[in-house]
Amino acid sequence: MPVSGLNHVNIVTADLEATRRFYIDLLGLAEADTSFLPAGIKATWLADPAGRPIVHLQRHDPARHGADRAGGPTGAIDHVAFDCEDFEAMQARCAALGLDFRAVDLGGAGFRQLFLTDPNGVKLELNFRT
Repeated sequence: MPVSGLNHVNIVTADLEATRRFYIDLLGLAEADTSFLPAGIKATWLADPAGRPIVHLQRHDPARHGADRAGGPTGAIDHVAFDCEDFEAMQARCAALGLDFRAVDLGGAGFRQLFLTDPNGVKLELNFRT
């Protein structure tokens, strides 16, 4: 069976609230229902405008995730990429939120990009079709 797409990204964080605010404020994601999660799991799922929960956030639990998983490098994963709209508006939003970012114009490829890092050290690539 072929893969039909990427379902979600799960980020383990020591600061669930700050990470939740980051993704809501930056990308405009909305909280999705997590009432079905087992008791004791501290998590937030964030959905895209179509209602698909694409970013899962979990509070770091050393018993479940290991002692060294709270923040920091993402192992072999270098970055997470999102398709976005309105390059200029996103640049303005990043600036208004005081976020460091790098803009790349791949004019010949038909898209532009913004690169930045979330509160846990996860590198994000935001792609905008031109």
